[in-house]
Amino acid sequence: MKAVLIMGSTSDQPHADKITSTLDTLGIEHEVHAASAHKNPERVLEIIRSFGEKDAVVFVTIAGRSNALSGFVGANCNKPTIACPPFKDKVDMSINIHSTLQMPSKTPVLTVLDPGNCAIAVHRILNIGSM
Repeated sequence: MKAVLIMGSTSDQPHADKITSTLDTLGIEHEVHAASAHKNPERVLEIIRSFGEKDAVVFVTIAGRSNALSGFVGANCNKPTIACPPFKDKVDMSINIHSTLQMPSKTPVLTVLDPGNCAIAVHRILNIGSM
């Protein structure tokens, strides 16, 4: 059982670190990748497809602006997908949150803005122990 974080860019690493620090505290195994749905979709598919049907995995996508990554992951796998987009400030969030919230039909992506809450959501989805 693990969390697989996919960042749209290596510049998202500080945001990913906020999630992984809580995952570490909760004892959840995780791995982090940088792969853009816009720039290298084949790499994103490779990451998704590296997990089998029976693997207990939750994908966490970290991408802002035109967040194609979350929808791309949600549409191309049968695993839970949580979007935890990084925003520079409230103006950035108010402009860009819609690309994360408005997913096409049959593309279930949950959105959690707080990195700590995102890690707790992963924990609950994987149903690892009790808190």
